[in-house]
Amino acid sequence: MDNRPKIVMDSDGIERCLTRIAYEILEKNKGMDNLVLVGIRTGGIYLALRLQKRISTIENGKIPMGILDVTLYRDDIAKSGKKAPLGKTDIPFDLTDKKVILVDDVLFTGRTIRAAMDALIDFGRPKMIQLAVLIDRGHRELPIRADYVGKNLPSSLWEAVSVNLLEKNGKDEVVIEEGT
Repeated sequence: MDNRPKIVMDSDGIERCLTRIAYEILEKNKGMDNLVLVGIRTGGIYLALRLQKRISTIENGKIPMGILDVTLYRDDIAKSGKKAPLGKTDIPFDLTDKKVILVDDVLFTGRTIRAAMDALIDFGRPKMIQLAVLIDRGHRELPIRADYVGKNLPSSLWEAVSVNLLEKNGKDEVVIEEGT
């Protein structure tokens, strides 16, 4: 049996998905008026930066971007007994009446997104929150759905889906492997 990670998306695939998502965001929101991006630490930050660059290039303007750490808002950290490292949240603008595009790498159970929405409300009352993810792997535990999806990747619960990004791992790829 081959236990090596299987590459399900390469660098070109990731770039195509992000370009498509950028255009979908602009189309759905009729441009970038009152639009802000918020990347969820860690993988969502790099994807949000790439979306920021694409949207800014397409619209010839700068779209604001923030970084959100959801560690303190997680409902599953205490249960697991793990000590999660705290990251920095940096949202240098008011979210009140903004259209927030929350960006993450993988949508799985929905718990990270629920925590992110709770955290966002502490920074103001957005007009709306939309979700953009590179990978939706299913297995939701909460009624959460992404508005923009790079790739739907049905997976088994015992499989691990990893998004490796140039900024963090030195290469762009999405891999799936048997869990341990």
